[in-house]
Amino acid sequence: MSRQIALDTIHLKKTPRWAHTEYSLEYHTDLIGKWTGNSKTTHTGFGKLYDGCGMDFLWVSNDGLHADWKARGRATDMGHAEYAADAGDKRETGSCPFKNEEDVWAFDPVKEYGLPDFNKQVSAYEEITAERRKLYPGQLSTGGYYKTIISGAIQSFGWDMLLTAATDEKKFERVLDGFFRYTMHHMKAWAQTSAEVIIQHDDFVWSNGPFMHPEFYRRAIIPRYAELWKPLHKAGKKVLFCSDAAFTMFTDDIAGAGADGFIFEPMNDFALMAEKYGSSHCLVGSKVDCVDLTLGKWEKVKSDIDDTFRIAEKCRGFIFAVGNHLPANVPHDIRDKYLAYLLEKLNQR
Repeated sequence: MSRQIALDTIHLKKTPRWAHTEYSLEYHTDLIGKWTGNSKTTHTGFGKLYDGCGMDFLWVSNDGLHADWKARGRATDMGHAEYAADAGDKRETGSCPFKNEEDVWAFDPVKEYGLPDFNKQVSAYEEITAERRKLYPGQLSTGGYYKTIISGAIQSFGWDMLLTAATDEKKFERVLDGFFRYTMHHMKAWAQTSAEVIIQHDDFVWSNGPFMHPEFYRRAIIPRYAELWKPLHKAGKKVLFCSDAAFTMFTDDIAGAGADGFIFEPMNDFALMAEKYGSSHCLVGSKVDCVDLTLGKWEKVKSDIDDTFRIAEKCRGFIFAVGNHLPANVPHDIRDKYLAYLLEKLNQR
């Protein structure tokens, strides 16, 4: 594990080996036990887990001092499916407080939830940054914000009311501008911290691509990303854009807006991403799909690891990850084969 390797990778510098990260590894409590002797989910346990699994980079975001929007105003709880091994994270769907599109079009998240005091937010972000450096010195922990524009709208309205309100693009853009302004407050706060890398997360598409007209994205959403990243770049930060699902259609636009890298799932073609951006952007992902791991398709997983590293030879900055997480239901035997084989390949650069 090496924090410096992660930083150098994001800055497109030559490194002695490939960089590595995973998402949801913390749910695999038996792995924590392997490295610590017990499976308690403590910071010490996580640190040993990250070190033992050769992690260089930790995906971290924080929505700030007013992150609990339901405690501050109207927000929609869409529930949570089983993800943890004990299903302790399952949560039933709640009701939507927005009754029609007029409620949505009149909504302003800045007024509804209030912005945290700026200096207090900067201090809180800096405290988080310092704490994670101390807890996990072998890894680069990012700063970041999760509920950016579309993800923020999903959090407030839920999908049904969001899609209903999106039928009027002009009115809906005014609503999204509120989430942009709310996000900008936090980007300016992150810019005042010592965090070197910031993740801008926004789940703005579906598995088959955009759910609104592509030109609406290019007119109303992506230019606002560009504005969010100006204070970060002015402060010397690198910005990694992250979204679930298929956003290949917009990668040129996002690169043009100023993203320094992409964090993406395998439904975005890794070879195409490497061909187009391998020399100019940091790529965080791979060809490996957690579905194949879950179904025990070892030969497919092994082949995808090999193909990923072959393709990555043309990349100046590449961090290997199973882009759609390592969920707790991945069988232990194939997970262990995956990690052992991957760690061997990482050192063969």
